[in-house]
Amino acid sequence: MKTIVLDMQSVLYAKAVRRILAQDLDELQVDIATSPKQTVGRCMLLHADVLIMEVTPFIPWCLSERIRIREQVREGLPQCKIVLLVDEKADRELLQEVKRCSREGAIDAFLFTSVPESYLVAVVDSL
Repeated sequence: MKTIVLDMQSVLYAKAVRRILAQDLDELQVDIATSPKQTVGRCMLLHADVLIMEVTPFIPWCLSERIRIREQVREGLPQCKIVLLVDEKADRELLQEVKRCSREGAIDAFLFTSVPESYLVAVVDSL
């Protein structure tokens, strides 16, 4: 069973992503961290295979905080795949920084928040 932890600014959006993943993928457990302060603990407790985090220009969802969480998760769960969700239209500079993180191997994948549901499912399934 694949375990995924979601950390997003909007719990409503996180619940929608959880529903999309659960309806299209078998053998899946999806947990929502209701605060970035819970994310590392949820990942460790559930032995997460994938951590999906939304990145915004605002603390605590900013890229530097996401990278800090990534480092803490990877210390205890080196196999955990890290995926960042970013709004490609809201902040071009942030988008470029996320792309740089991907090129440098700091994250395993990034997705635009506007991707079709089928693409989101396909990427998560491939990890």
